[in-house]
Order: sequence, then structure tokens, then C-alpha cells
Amino acid sequence: MELRERVVRMYHTTEPKPQIKGPAIDLGVHPEALRGWIRQAEADAGERDDRLTTG
Repeated sequence: MELRERVVRMYHTTEPKPQIKGPAIDLGVHPEALRGWIRQAEADAGERDDRLTTG
């Protein structure tokens, strides 16, 4: 599993949802990159309809 998948999974399984900035800084990822990864994962899962899926 690559970093992107691990980070998105961690974000989705954390309750309550943390602000994006905290986990991003902890993992050495730019907050906007993490935000984009999360949005894309949600689109791929059918949870968003505001962007194209990668599959």
C-alpha cells in the first residue's frame, strides 16, 4: 500500500475527523496534497460527484 492510500485510510478511520493540516504535517505531506487525495478517494468511492473518478 502506498503512502497516499495509507494517509487517506487513516483520515477516514479517525473519529472525530481531524483538520487536514495536522495529519498532513505529521506525515510530511502538504495539506493541499492531502486534501486532494481525500477528495479523489471520495470521488472514486462514489461519495462525491464534483470530480472525475480515476477508475
